Amino acid sequence: MKVILLADVKGQGKKNDIINVSDGYANNFLIKKGLATPATAQAVKQAEAVKQQIAKEIEEQKQKALSDAKKLSSAAVTVPANHGEKGRIFGSITSKEIAEELLKQGYNVDKKNIVLKEPIKQTGTYKITVKLFPEISAEVTVNIV
Repeated sequence: MKVILLADVKGQGKKNDIINVSDGYANNFLIKKGLATPATAQAVKQAEAVKQQIAKEIEEQKQKALSDAKKLSSAAVTVPANHGEKGRIFGSITSKEIAEELLKQGYNVDKKNIVLKEPIKQTGTYKITVKLFPEISAEVTVNIV
């Protein structure tokens, strides 16, 4: 029996996929739990339209990420920090502080997207990576003063 998945089902497929499963599995599990619907001609057309819309939205997000990456590549962020002798910082600079400074400059970047191997504990200039999309990232210069 052909069904259209209404949600991700482990081992079967993703939402809006059209899959072929046994009648018993489709009727007794997938349809009964609201995870799938029978694949009628109208439902298949609707699922294909939804897939195309999702693909279009993902492409728009990717284009936006590319333009943001170009802008961020030229950005330089200065983060003030209290430090002692030899430039050693009291505490450390984390992705949260860098995200706040980027926000002050008009770049809305989530702290989870800033890649730091370890917190910064020394004054100086660092190159950090900001992930904007699965394959798209930008390098930002961070000055710790």
